[in-house]
Amino acid sequence: MDHMRLPEQGRPEDEILDDLKQFSEDDPDYKHGRVWSLVYHLDQAHEDFTAAAYQQYSSANGLNPAAFKSLKRMETEIISTVAGLLNGGPDTCGVVTAGGTESCLMAVKTYRDMARAKRRVKTPNMIIPATAHVAWFKAAGYFGVKARLLPMTKDFGTDIKKLKSMINRNTVMILGSAPEYPHGTIDPIAEMGQIASEKGVPMHVDACVGAFILPFMEMNGIPLPEWDFRVPGVTSISADLHKYGYTAKGASTILYRDLDTLKHQMFVYQDWPGGVFASPALLGTRPGGAYAAAWAVLQKMGIDGYRELAAQTTAAVETLKAGINDTDGLRLLGNPQGPLLSYGSSDPKLNIFAVADQLEAQGWNVNRVQNPDGIHAMVTAKHNEVAETYVNDLKTAVASVRSNPDLANSGSAATYGMMAHVPLRGMVKTRVLDIFAEMYRAGGGHLDLDDSAKPSLLERGMARYVRWKSRRS
Repeated sequence: MDHMRLPEQGRPEDEILDDLKQFSEDDPDYKHGRVWSLVYHLDQAHEDFTAAAYQQYSSANGLNPAAFKSLKRMETEIISTVAGLLNGGPDTCGVVTAGGTESCLMAVKTYRDMARAKRRVKTPNMIIPATAHVAWFKAAGYFGVKARLLPMTKDFGTDIKKLKSMINRNTVMILGSAPEYPHGTIDPIAEMGQIASEKGVPMHVDACVGAFILPFMEMNGIPLPEWDFRVPGVTSISADLHKYGYTAKGASTILYRDLDTLKHQMFVYQDWPGGVFASPALLGTRPGGAYAAAWAVLQKMGIDGYRELAAQTTAAVETLKAGINDTDGLRLLGNPQGPLLSYGSSDPKLNIFAVADQLEAQGWNVNRVQNPDGIHAMVTAKHNEVAETYVNDLKTAVASVRSNPDLANSGSAATYGMMAHVPLRGMVKTRVLDIFAEMYRAGGGHLDLDDSAKPSLLERGMARYVRWKSRRS
């Protein structure tokens, strides 16, 4: 396939912008609340405001904090604001990052290097819940830190009974989530923090999702367990701005209890011919527009604005919970305490992935979870406008699957069912890697789980096994 060429002459701006609009025709309809992840949208006026703030600093670069002092001022004020929100002390410090994954990666890098420097740890491990966000497994692979998993309880919480005995001299950190992504449950942070403190091991709280909604839920009178810097054993927290902070994409934070810990995150190289180089986090060039948009939105929203958004989100969550509990054959998974929830089937004859397919046929963008199988929803204030419609469509989807059980054997339901239940997980990993990599072939590609190459004999055998097992369950 021939590669694309730059146009011989530049094209008119209006024509290019029209092309960009057309590119989005097949994108999910997030502006009308039909998407349950990825996007945190309020309205067009808010997007215009964040775009205007971003545009003012779109060419500015946060790489050198001594150059663009305006960006460093914004970063300092953002970190101070988040530290206050999360009950940090006078020494709490941190860095603005490009997203939650970078914040998580930085925590693992920091605690690995700190353990190397202070305790000469050569084979580091970290103890994380099985429900931890996948970014932590990514960090484990990138930085050579073995992930040791805390199992789930019967109600899909994190079982910490063996946490104390799992800690050894090579343990560089412990992780808790507030809340965890798959089911929306807040890990037992206070208990974990106490154990971490007793053992002298740092503890990080992944609040990328919860940092900009849980505090405001508490302000609205919703009782929640302590999970932030109020817990003595917590030494760092990651907190996304571009999720429930509703800032422009590309803005997160990582905060530490003290500056000595943060130093282990930083990179300095003094012998480069280009000069002495220092970097506070993973990225070199750091987009100034993301700083400006984040700072501007925090100022615009204020405590009252975020409290109102939290109230609307809570109302939407309660509508969904009530609808799910009122639908025969469905059950909530775990104990969702914030803006996330998952639900699955309580009836073995009702295939939840087939229900997901039917919801998608009604125009909803649906995410699926596994172990156990379920449908996931990351609820925002925007969803309060469509929550009742979603519940009604969900009941219709359940009725359709009940009346036609064969829907479980076709479409995405069959594909996800096989991938979730094939016992040879390495085979699933290889297959997904092959399909996913095709998207990045030179000249472009597409992702279609139902239109991949002909499955191997082993895969066909596994598919038959899954169908046989489902019929026996």
